[in-house]
Amino acid sequence: MIPEEKVREVAERLSIVDVVGEYVSLKRSGANYTGLCPFHGEKTPSFNVNPGREIFHCFGCGAGGNIFSFVMKIEGLSFPEAFRKLAARAGITVEERPLTAVEQQALKDREAQRSIMLLAAQRYRDILTKHPDGAAARNYLQQREVDPDTAAAYGLGCAPARRDTLVQLLQEKGLPLDIATTLGVIRKGDRGWYDLLHGRLIFPIRDAQGQPIGFAGRVLDDGLPKYINSPESPLYRKSSVLFGIDLAVRDIRLSRSVIVVEGYFDHLALYRAGIRNAVATCGTALTDGHIALLKKHAEQVFLLFDSDKAGRSATVRAMELCLEQRLPVYVINLPQGDDPDSFLHSHGAEAFQAKLQAARPAFEQFLLWLLAKTPPDSIDRRVRLIDEIAPRYKRISDPVERNLYEKEICRLLGIDPPAFRRRLAGEQAAQQRSKPREPEVKLQVMRPVAPRDAGQETLLGILAVYPEARSEMIAIGLTTIFDQLHLPLAQALLDGVDSDETGDSCWSMVFSRLETDEQRQLAARLLVNDRHLADMDWRSALRQCLQKQKKSFTGELKQLSVQLKSLSEDSQEYQELLKRAEELRNRKSALQ
Repeated sequence: MIPEEKVREVAERLSIVDVVGEYVSLKRSGANYTGLCPFHGEKTPSFNVNPGREIFHCFGCGAGGNIFSFVMKIEGLSFPEAFRKLAARAGITVEERPLTAVEQQALKDREAQRSIMLLAAQRYRDILTKHPDGAAARNYLQQREVDPDTAAAYGLGCAPARRDTLVQLLQEKGLPLDIATTLGVIRKGDRGWYDLLHGRLIFPIRDAQGQPIGFAGRVLDDGLPKYINSPESPLYRKSSVLFGIDLAVRDIRLSRSVIVVEGYFDHLALYRAGIRNAVATCGTALTDGHIALLKKHAEQVFLLFDSDKAGRSATVRAMELCLEQRLPVYVINLPQGDDPDSFLHSHGAEAFQAKLQAARPAFEQFLLWLLAKTPPDSIDRRVRLIDEIAPRYKRISDPVERNLYEKEICRLLGIDPPAFRRRLAGEQAAQQRSKPREPEVKLQVMRPVAPRDAGQETLLGILAVYPEARSEMIAIGLTTIFDQLHLPLAQALLDGVDSDETGDSCWSMVFSRLETDEQRQLAARLLVNDRHLADMDWRSALRQCLQKQKKSFTGELKQLSVQLKSLSEDSQEYQELLKRAEELRNRKSALQ
């Protein structure tokens, strides 16, 4: 466990403006600094850094937190990893408290997992570069024109034909085979332990920090399956890892763009050609997690998948995910039959750059593919085309882009815009009708304790900004004033300033006391800019907010009374509502 005083010391030693400024171009704007958010694509800056409180918040995507939150999010690190990175930058040595038995075992298991993966990667690498068993793989790489420097950059290796190479190595090193099994590098069958990969060229799959977390093995002939990939494990989550991210992240940030390809050798080909802002899928389709990962570093995505039916389907699915996350997405078109490897071999990097510059917006490419497959030469086909286009069209968030595409769709299909809009509206209505409706009572039971118009955020602002208001709010009781969403933040705010009545020196520590992203984002939004609270008559504002709460409690109690009369006293719903009514009466009484 990291001592809180050390967390505080690092936060006070470092400037969040300096740290964030390494990733984001910031400009002074009043008391804050602003820039383009690194976590979502935007053209108008909505990303704010408050140097006085050492926090950041994006009013576009909602991301927010302190210096640790920022490094965790942008680097994909855990809190301890982010803390150690920043502590090293601050020149602070950390002596952590003794771990509990459970923590010690978890740390021991994690270290064993890392050791096993690193040992396996090193053994595969040694076999490729030094051992006679790696000769076939070396010849294969030479035929594919993969030079030794490129192979070294990727850490390429070779799994020999023997089926127990890793098993014997792990036993020699005294590493637990059961943990190696959970990582998927070895398995246990009827005849004992054996290696998952053998007789294959090995591609290490590494995290953003370059640590091996999985492997992909390719046959050296025409055998099937061509590739075998590591299964999911405690280290390897396929939905959040992309091949080559460790080699590409710097160039992605510099160019603010990323090229996504399907194959490992496609990625190698781009790397050899000096195109370093590329990643590859690890034998799986792109997921929301992948897009979220890319969105941390890039402002636009270029898709370069196979031109066959499967490749086009993958492109359309990736387009949908990017549109949902408001990330501009384009399609690179190569000549039929070419992939990045063959195209670069035949035409070179300059020709590839020309193809990159000519990349089409993915939605436009989708329309072209769709119309080529199904010409709009009949009423029936036009209707089917609209129904195929509509779900993707609705994912376009930019209103100008939507308007332009609406005109283009209507032109291509030969229909007028009002008819297109009516079809969209009809589809949305049908979707709404098809959704199952929740029982009304359950929806009301799950409603937040106090509606937002009861002034919860104003109350938090008063608590944060006006030290003299704190004793009065404490006397009333935080559990009386705040609902379940805002109570943890109120308590964290109070804890963060209890040793400093003037306030600002401890705000960064507030975030270490919050448990969820929702709470941290709320805190960042509240604290990053509180000019609207300046010179407020806090006593009057506090009275107004509390009166609103009393009124909201009264209204909800009336609703509960009606609901209770319609329920059996033996039902679970009745008991829940009764408990809720008692809570409201107690809180209302405390506000008298």
